Amino acid sequence: MAIKNRKNYRRFRIKQRIRKIISGTPERPRLTIFRSNKEIYAQVIDDLAGQTLVAASSKSKDMAGEKVTKLVQATKVGALIAQKAKDAGITTVVFDRNGYLYHGRVKSLAEAVRKGGLKF
Repeated sequence: MAIKNRKNYRRFRIKQRIRKIISGTPERPRLTIFRSNKEIYAQVIDDLAGQTLVAASSKSKDMAGEKVTKLVQATKVGALIAQKAKDAGITTVVFDRNGYLYHGRVKSLAEAVRKGGLKF
């Protein structure tokens, strides 16, 4: 990967370091997040099968048209992914912060997922 943007390169290196260790299995799938400037996305992935089991984002129909801060948006996405995962029969996951610092929107999403009943 060419070093075009040092910030993205740093995140990429952190992400590779995390993914060396963390992998999703059918018993404990991986909960990964992606944070853009405007939106936040979360997926529960089984890496052995290579499938996304459950996904939620701030662009979903449940949250369309709401004018809220990004922190509140992340909390709602966390609650939504927790509910969808429980409906799919998933109780425990491995949290993959995807190279982002555990702070702000990432932290609020993770806390909402824990509050929603998922264990990690």
